[in-house]
Amino acid sequence: MNENGIYNARELGMPKMLLLGLQHMFAMFGATILVPILVNSFFHGEGLSIQVTLFCAGIGTLLFHLLTKFQVPAFLGSSFAFLGGFATVAELKTGIFANMSYGEKLPYACGGVLVAGLLYLALALIIRMVGIARVMKFLPPVVTSPIVVCIGLGLAPVAIGSASTNWTLAGIAIATIVIFLIWGKGMLRIIPILLAIIVSYCIALALHAIGVTNPDGSAILNFGAVAKAPLVGVPEFFICKFDVTAILAMAPIALASMMEHIGDMSAISATCKRNYIEKPGLHLSLLGDGLATSFSALIGGPANTTYGENTSVLALSRVYDPQVVRLAAVYAVALSFLPKVAALISSMPASIIGGISFILYGMIAAVGMRNLIENKVDLTIPRNLVIIAVVMVCGLGFTKGLTFTVAGTSITLTSLALASIVGILLNAFLPGEEDELIQRIKNQD
Repeated sequence: MNENGIYNARELGMPKMLLLGLQHMFAMFGATILVPILVNSFFHGEGLSIQVTLFCAGIGTLLFHLLTKFQVPAFLGSSFAFLGGFATVAELKTGIFANMSYGEKLPYACGGVLVAGLLYLALALIIRMVGIARVMKFLPPVVTSPIVVCIGLGLAPVAIGSASTNWTLAGIAIATIVIFLIWGKGMLRIIPILLAIIVSYCIALALHAIGVTNPDGSAILNFGAVAKAPLVGVPEFFICKFDVTAILAMAPIALASMMEHIGDMSAISATCKRNYIEKPGLHLSLLGDGLATSFSALIGGPANTTYGENTSVLALSRVYDPQVVRLAAVYAVALSFLPKVAALISSMPASIIGGISFILYGMIAAVGMRNLIENKVDLTIPRNLVIIAVVMVCGLGFTKGLTFTVAGTSITLTSLALASIVGILLNAFLPGEEDELIQRIKNQD
């Protein structure tokens, strides 16, 4: 393997490319289907469809790749940022919502998501007009690198929570990744996540067969949903609807998700050692993310967002070819028409997902730290220390986000969005550039 990574996976051959795409599909699967599961709880079983969600993730990813000129190896899965908005719309009981069932409210929530996606286009247009160079003055490594660290460390409790359901299986998954990543040869070193899934799932099957349970007494595996699911089925699409109240509950969340997008693009750029923010351009990636979100909402799906899990797979495999990610998107679309297969994958124990995430999320944070080092960000300069310190505390400290009310509408900024906004503002308004500060400190000495 080239020490800088592989940018053209075709040199590995089609069979290996197919396996790499499968690895990306497994990486995104758990989080992507978790969003409709959570939304269903808000709408009392009348919420989003897992099949529609998988279809929208796959098509949204392909649309994103088309609009970014097939250059950015990003996967777009379900966004968690809009969960609060879905919960708000589900409980609306005034105006036209007074006598609606939960299922009747859902299209209006999706209508609000569609409008939020269109707001991405406004920011993309601004960036296109003023130029990426001016925009990047507000997004130097001293701002983006700690945001990337926060993306990884902010997800750490999720990994621990899932892994703690059965530390034995989680430990097997972690150990498998480490063994193949460190000592594996050739292709085995490139697909450690897929191998960890296969090994740990086989062991889970064996333990389940002999009657072993999780520490809390629950079954390691549950195939109830697999038995009920049909082999083939068309996703239950519906067209979204619009109402000002629902739009006001959903659209402002775009501010947070756009900041997350910028952080994710920085992480992908740092991982692949390519500046995708400049080429093909942040305006195109925002355009792709926004249109993917609007398309998903139009046909009854959740908002989409670039996935850190898949960025971690890029870092682990060191295969940066977008073609591999597009294969994962094709798999997701195919699964949306195969409910039984999707249910079988969903039967994977949470502990295995947690063990894999244990490595993946830490890898994101490590990429952020590497980016600080490679860009030679001087941590002896007070200005840099202040920016990094405040970004890190905001990104990791506001675990429930920051909620405030504007014109009667409750808006929540996620911790990551808040960290992004604060970092950009501090970089813009703290006096002096780095070189000027260095000179000032020397003069004072």
